[in-house]
Parts: sequence; structure tokens; C-alpha cells
Amino acid sequence: MIRIVIAGPRGNMGKEAVKMVVGEENLQLVAVVDHRFNDKKMKEVPDMEPLDIPVYEDMGQCFQEHECDVLIDLTTPEVGKSHMLTAFDYGVRPVVGTTGFTEDDVKELSQIAEEKKLGAIIAPNFAIGAILMMKFSQMAAKYMPHVEIIEQHHDRKLDAPSGTAAKTAKMISEVREKMTQGHPNETEQMIGARGANYEGLRIHSIRLPGLVAHQEVLFGGEGQTLKIRHDSLNRASFMPGVKLACETVMKLDVLVYGLEHIIE
Repeated sequence: MIRIVIAGPRGNMGKEAVKMVVGEENLQLVAVVDHRFNDKKMKEVPDMEPLDIPVYEDMGQCFQEHECDVLIDLTTPEVGKSHMLTAFDYGVRPVVGTTGFTEDDVKELSQIAEEKKLGAIIAPNFAIGAILMMKFSQMAAKYMPHVEIIEQHHDRKLDAPSGTAAKTAKMISEVREKMTQGHPNETEQMIGARGANYEGLRIHSIRLPGLVAHQEVLFGGEGQTLKIRHDSLNRASFMPGVKLACETVMKLDVLVYGLEHIIE
């Protein structure tokens, strides 16, 4: 039985994570961490599942009072990093679904995980299909290096481009030489019209109500195009990946950034 604490239980992802953990035989929800409602039970809090599970504001206090194996953190990069550091201090393995970590953040957290020999997973995207989309895109880029990314998310998302788009671009850059795409003398008549530039690869971010998480990777070649697309239609689509991460992190003693590294 893997004992779980969830940070961010009132968010859209957090609510789905609570349902998933409660519904799995090999996972046990022992507590949740929220920036409000300290010393209450989940069943006493609006927008939480009616469970007899304690709510904490302080992560350290939560770990002091409950034996825990894995922290699922679905908050923000700043809070998520703080929670990860606290989890490492208490020997708890973090599984973090927050995007926006910098390379320096990942390097620092990786060093701590290695020193403490604790597994950790940071995943820009928990959807298995999205991970496959990223892997397939990396394969295609070896043969079709002219590529652009269009990512679409709900209008409450704070970061652009998305962590998935940034990760996809990075994976593609590992097999594709840096190059300028489009006409060498092209000019933007409106700033940003060609999107963000990542080593010559363009990324376009769309934010609209009604969207959840969608990404299309477009490749162009001589007389042909290739489109690789993934759509998350609801946040339940991320939960198989969260479950896989919780099970896998128990076998790790280093930090892994991206589910693609644990999916063969």
C-alpha cells in the first residue's frame, strides 16, 4: 500500500487525483494540504470530497503527524518547489504535476534527490497519450526537421508556452540541428505573429474558454506534411499517468523530469 498526501485538493487536477487515489486498491490517501481550512476534515470543506481525511496548511506538520510515502503536488511552481524540499526533508517521494520549473530548479532538486537517494518525478504532462505524442514527434524530427508546435489550453492557464510544448521542443532539439524556418527575410507585421522561437522552431500558444489541453506538432517536407496531435478532453485523462508515477517513484532514487523517461 502506497500512502499518499495530495497538495492542491480543491483544484481541478487535485479533485481528480483525490478520486483516483481513493478508488485504487494499492493507494491510500492519508491527508491533503491546502492553503486554507487547517485542522478540518475534507468532508467539512466546500469543494472537497466528503471524506474523513484531515486537511493541513503546513506540509511539515502533515508529514510529522502522518506516515507518508508519496506527495502528489498539483499547485504552482513556487509552492511546488517548497513542498518538494519539505518532502525530501521527511523522506517522502514527490510526484509533481506543476509546469514552470526552471532548469536551475530542476538541477537543484535533482542534486538533493540524488544526495538523499529519494525518487522524485516532475511531469509537465501526465496524459499517457501526450507523452506518446512527444515521443513520436521526436522520432519524426529526425527525418522532418521543419516543425512548428501549436498548443491550446483553457484561458485560466498562467504560463505560455505550456510545459508540454516546451518539453516537446526540447526533445525535438535533441535530434534536430538548430535552424531558421520560413523565408530568411521574413518580417513580423505584428509582434509575436510567428510565435515563440526555440532554436528556430516556432511555438504558438492559444488560450480560450472551453479548451482543456491540446497540442499539435506540424512537420513539413518536400510535397508532404505530417501532423501529430493529442487532445485531453477532461482532467481524468491525466490520472493513469499520476497513478503510474506514484507506483514508479517508489522504485527510483533520483529525480526524473518527464514521464517519457518511465514509459518504454
